[in-house]
Amino acid sequence: MQQIAQSWLVYRLTRSSALLGFVSFAGQIPVFVLAAVGGAAADRLDRHRIIVWTQALSMALAFVLAALTLSGVVRVWHVFVLAALLGVVNAFDIPARQAFVVDMVGREDLMNAIALNSSMVNGARVVGPAIAGAVVAAVGEGWCFLLNGLSYIAVIVGLLLMRLPHAHRAMAAGRSAVADIIEGFRFSGETAPIRALLLLLGVVSLTAMPYAVLMPVFADDILHGGATGLGLLMGASGIGAVAGALSLAARRGFHGLGRWVAAATFSFGIALLLFALSKTFWLSAALLVPVGAAMMVQMAASNTLIQAMVPDALRGRVMAVYSMMFMGMAPFGAVFAGSVAERIGAAQTVAVGGLVCIAAATVFAVRLPAHRVEARQLIIAQGLAGGDPPQEITVPLRVRL
Repeated sequence: MQQIAQSWLVYRLTRSSALLGFVSFAGQIPVFVLAAVGGAAADRLDRHRIIVWTQALSMALAFVLAALTLSGVVRVWHVFVLAALLGVVNAFDIPARQAFVVDMVGREDLMNAIALNSSMVNGARVVGPAIAGAVVAAVGEGWCFLLNGLSYIAVIVGLLLMRLPHAHRAMAAGRSAVADIIEGFRFSGETAPIRALLLLLGVVSLTAMPYAVLMPVFADDILHGGATGLGLLMGASGIGAVAGALSLAARRGFHGLGRWVAAATFSFGIALLLFALSKTFWLSAALLVPVGAAMMVQMAASNTLIQAMVPDALRGRVMAVYSMMFMGMAPFGAVFAGSVAERIGAAQTVAVGGLVCIAAATVFAVRLPAHRVEARQLIIAQGLAGGDPPQEITVPLRVRL
């Protein structure tokens, strides 16, 4: 709800596609800059405690934005500053929260837990935008910000009630934080299957995912649906994302998951291209369902494979690199998309993103067979393939990307 209301507020105040991109940049660039620090913190400190603090700070920022908007004094620079501060919080929250999944459920249920988490997140994306569109149209953006702030109360209470049988052990003191950060980057860059997944995610985040930044332009200027239409369009994308996440939650094992990543990325590009060509509201909404589904399958399947291959001691730092590729590249894409849309139009900008997505998926699919052997070894080393460590394997490996 906050994301939809914030985008609509900026667009209502400025009518500028470029500023939509810049405010998204302000909110996400701290993740790119600081996620490595947040990942080191997630490996060195208590992840549960980090998340409690980040959620409390997020709540405070939501209440400040609500107060400014409801009092009628809000300005675009207020939104920029608060978005940037929330980005700093997210730089610590996202790596800790991604790594925290295994602390809650253990290794054996990791894939299903990641997919189920994605289902919950995107279930909220179905309901939230539709409610946000109606609330903004009826009483304004401030009430969306206030409801978001109030929702954190339940989140924080839930966190405080948790008991964690699989909690990780914090790293021993005495090591250099800089050395820890470098170690995380080195592992991510030198491990070919992880590097390939991260590069694909970064390209898609840079070129294709910024379609959401331009959604107010589609909703208002191209499809003439207003704030309510914006909520419906984002809700349609959320429905697809839930379906994609549930399809992963029903899976057993990692067999063929790399092919899912390639197919989902290719489908994402095709669906985006068709969406960019549509001029009919309900057709556009229908096309956003496969857009959301494909995007979610690519993101969640990549997350699952990376977490299956990474050792526990490096989990927070590698998930920080994942965050940099997923959310950290998005601000550059948002600014690029907003600026290009000012010159050639929103539809043409989204179409270009779709074409790049198709090309990236093709390259990944061609190179996928070369990464399978190392991926099998990494997954087995983490005890996620039949429970046998590498030195005890006496049968052919059956885990395949």
